Amino acid sequence: MIANLTSEEQGVFDKDKLQIITERVDDIPLLIAQMIRMGLREIIDRHIPQHGNQRQLSWGWTTVIWMAHIITEGDHRKVSMSEYVQEMQHTLSFLADQPVVPLDFSDDRLAHLLRHLSNNTCWSKIEADLNQQTIEVYNLEPETIRCDATTVSADQEITEDGLVQFGHSKDNAKLPQIKLMSAALDPLGMPLASDVVSGEKADDGLYIPLIARVNESLEKSGLLFSGDCKMSALETRAYLVSSRQHYLCPLPLTGKTSHEITDWINTGIAKDQEDDLVSVFREN
Repeated sequence: MIANLTSEEQGVFDKDKLQIITERVDDIPLLIAQMIRMGLREIIDRHIPQHGNQRQLSWGWTTVIWMAHIITEGDHRKVSMSEYVQEMQHTLSFLADQPVVPLDFSDDRLAHLLRHLSNNTCWSKIEADLNQQTIEVYNLEPETIRCDATTVSADQEITEDGLVQFGHSKDNAKLPQIKLMSAALDPLGMPLASDVVSGEKADDGLYIPLIARVNESLEKSGLLFSGDCKMSALETRAYLVSSRQHYLCPLPLTGKTSHEITDWINTGIAKDQEDDLVSVFREN
């Protein structure tokens, strides 16, 4: 926008015309400030190495700004970032206290960042540090961890080594999918660990690696891990007990369980009638 000034105003600004730049800020400063407070920028910079010829904007700032855009715009495409930064360049440069230009968010640079984040070793370290930093910021007392898997269908071409594969689906068996396995702090729902795997993988083998990372990041015993019947596999329950944790999950009505569960229920009813049960409760 170009504003015509009076002669008096021209004397004040020593210009014939004053150029006013308008940028739509929305909630970007709030989102970036929250991520900075969580220590996300420092954690990313700590675990993703910088190349000698890399652009000045660090991977931490790149991640924080990109995530703020994804959250506020609901758009995770790499191609949309350069145009977005062009329209928010002054605001973002002020928030980062350094120049931020569209070239910092080119497709190639963002793809390079995603390659680092998809590295299991790198991601596990970022995840663990973020958990410790976040719990310290909010002074949370973790007690119950909920573990579960979900699938996301996609109308996409299948490749032999790709993430998108056909698998057991409750949504649409005609579409391939990816699978997300996550552990979250209950009842807050704050994610503690997550794994993205190809869509044909079964849930059973995904629990132990996930639980191991939660144990490593929280460094606390006596937690209650809750999940569905697929978490009740003997190997998973044995791992939880050996880790000095507790579990709560239904047994699947397969094998001996389907035949023996009636006797268990009848035994419980009989003990209740004889006042031989131990009450277990928690005050709300």
